[in-house]
Amino acid sequence: MAHNRYIETASMVCRVMETQSAILFDTALGRCGIAWHGSGILAVSFPEESDMETMSALQRRAPDAQIADSVPDDIASVIGLITDLFSGKKPDLAGARLDMNGISPFEQGLYGLTRNIKPGEVRTYGELARQLGDVSLSRQVGQSLGRNPFPIIVPCHRVVGSGGTMTGFSAPGGTNTKRSLLKIEGAIGPDLFDLLN
Repeated sequence: MAHNRYIETASMVCRVMETQSAILFDTALGRCGIAWHGSGILAVSFPEESDMETMSALQRRAPDAQIADSVPDDIASVIGLITDLFSGKKPDLAGARLDMNGISPFEQGLYGLTRNIKPGEVRTYGELARQLGDVSLSRQVGQSLGRNPFPIIVPCHRVVGSGGTMTGFSAPGGTNTKRSLLKIEGAIGPDLFDLLN
């Protein structure tokens, strides 16, 4: 009887630990979102047109996520670092714990390489493909980064086309958002439009 009670209690603890939670938070670029559970961060979202759309973007990977009443310290720390990044600082997000469950080994390797790109740096799709073993994987690299559920933490905005072209960015605002982030981080300088404003 006691053994059964222990199993039941352990099962309840596991369910509580795996509860999916989310929070929306303000940044210099707008209201972002993050979803997590006991195993780590499930998803991050750039600002969408509305809070509802930002929440929907998170729920593509965390379908049961609900707005949390409180935020664990490790998630609060990541939120602070993302906010700092969008304010022009260069925080280190390498310690953010990501839940890679359901993500292919290829994408896990790619996301690991992408996380090594520091603020102020860029890599091309071809360079990442070569690091993964074959430059012909460039298209697959682009597609996988387009599905990246952890933008900002896995900084796919720091991956550009050959010659520095702003291609392949699926976040709201597309390549304009990518260019803005790279300017904030100092990877590219202001352009004529910035100088006129």
